[in-house]
Amino acid sequence: MKHGKKYTENTKLVDRAALYETEQALDLAVKTATAKFDETIEVHVRLGVDSRHADQQVRGAVVLPNGTGKDVRVAVFAKGDLAKAAEEAGADIVGDADLVTKIQGGWMEFDVAIASPDMMGFVGRLGKVLGPRGLMPSPKAGTVTMDVAKAVTDAKAGKIEYRLDKSNIIHCPIGKASFGTEKLMENFNALLDAIIKAKPAAAKGQYIKSCAVASTMGPGVRINPNRVGSNAAAQ
Repeated sequence: MKHGKKYTENTKLVDRAALYETEQALDLAVKTATAKFDETIEVHVRLGVDSRHADQQVRGAVVLPNGTGKDVRVAVFAKGDLAKAAEEAGADIVGDADLVTKIQGGWMEFDVAIASPDMMGFVGRLGKVLGPRGLMPSPKAGTVTMDVAKAVTDAKAGKIEYRLDKSNIIHCPIGKASFGTEKLMENFNALLDAIIKAKPAAAKGQYIKSCAVASTMGPGVRINPNRVGSNAAAQ
């Protein structure tokens, strides 16, 4: 793969063989975010589990202390009082069967989907549309709930969902380069703490195999997998 001049220059700042402390790695990720737009900082964590087994799945959600820096568009499937509560909480669009029909027609102008439990019979029809995009409401992610108002508030505040892909890796954004190292560190620790807490009982051996951060257009920076999360200093 041929990289541009900026990327090539930025790679010189990073020792690809080194395992950095989290703060150092995030500082480098910010320094190598030299694009003309505010780049997203992403975390990539490879876990010592096998996603093919149901008892080794790792999935959940966490509200980042400093948000994601993104204006999140929220769609809510609800009716009656719950629909009203969702609207008052700031949902961008609220509906029931009509919203399902709209999405079936190709409308996808939202980033998070939330549903009350009684609506899942309707929402289930959208499995082939929402599932591949990671937008299907889920009880584990807190997006199927009776408290739709809180779910909307959390989504707007920077709640992100984390889940394993087929390679046993979790990919998540933790904010923008403009946040600076300190705020990114707080968001990173919140995410890693949640992932560590979600360790399956069936997981054996080293749980966090590798960890890296990178800006949208920048090189990956590897972090010491044995020293991640808010308790790293005590490890």
